[in-house]
Amino acid sequence: MTSFLTARRLRGVITGSAVAALVLTTAACGGTTRDDEDASSGDSGSSASADPNAEIPEGLAIAFLPKQLNNPYFAVADGGGEKAVGELKGDYSEVGPSEASASSQVSYINTLTQQGADVIVTSANDPNAICSALDQARAGGAKVVTFDSDTDPECRDAFINQATADGIAQTQIDLMAEQIGGSGKVAILSATANATNQNAWIEIMKSYAAEKYPQMQIVSTVYGDDEDEKSFQETQGLLQSTPDLKGIISPTTVGIAAAARYLSGSEYKGKVALTGLGTPNQMRDFVKDGTVTAFALWNPADLGYLAAYAGAALSAGQITGAEGETFTAGDLGEYTIGKDGEIVLGDPTVFKADNIDDFDF
Repeated sequence: MTSFLTARRLRGVITGSAVAALVLTTAACGGTTRDDEDASSGDSGSSASADPNAEIPEGLAIAFLPKQLNNPYFAVADGGGEKAVGELKGDYSEVGPSEASASSQVSYINTLTQQGADVIVTSANDPNAICSALDQARAGGAKVVTFDSDTDPECRDAFINQATADGIAQTQIDLMAEQIGGSGKVAILSATANATNQNAWIEIMKSYAAEKYPQMQIVSTVYGDDEDEKSFQETQGLLQSTPDLKGIISPTTVGIAAAARYLSGSEYKGKVALTGLGTPNQMRDFVKDGTVTAFALWNPADLGYLAAYAGAALSAGQITGAEGETFTAGDLGEYTIGKDGEIVLGDPTVFKADNIDDFDF
């Protein structure tokens, strides 16, 4: 990774190819109140008092580290972060691995720490694998904001949730139930096996379905590793292994698009329901050709935008990450930090044929 540092500033942008998509992410409402004894080994300064009137300085080096580059969802999310950093007159950069493995982000965090990043915004591939590196970054003065997929709360200063975990999970189950009459075998096509947000949603989906739709059976969960071709193959495998499958839920933008592509050209089109998390632009054709009836997501650009503003507010001392603190996130308005340092963007949006053309992301 190339350094664009002058003193403590990152100059330039390292970007991956963009496609377009979201996914939703992660989960729950929140904010955290940390006592002195609860501070992690990387002292983030969360025990200090917040000054809501503190001015955000120009030139903050704010780096985005997604799960992987070349991922449509993160291209959109990080683009929202870049917009926010521009409004803040800071220095934006994007770095990251090409694959979403558990430890693939560690070397990038270490380099950002050496470069003196003021804020690191990351979506974790694993809840614990990057904690040590993040602790070192925070000990060096960086503020750490997770978005889309969280780490252990002790490893960061704040977490930006797309929506609550319950809201995301229940929405997907309800959408599937509507399409299959609340009865039948359903499979889940997830991202990576260690993805914090995916696993949280899946557990809630299983318990919610069992309680509300006892005739709906979630028979298997497979992993496409947020790779298009693997997700495509896993979809094919599900249909071969379970001939009477009624539906597939894919809570990841890469997975739902790959599954839709397979279904649209197969005998299962219109017979096997598909829902999950996707972006309007990637799913529009599949909705219009009848492959997909409805799916959900939030605006990933807003997620990245909010994460950047939260990082800047932390760096300036406007907030510390404590529950109940408030800050203003540009055009999105005021947000309140909840339990465990979590900040919720808002409710997911359901996209159908009658509204999908109203959105462009």
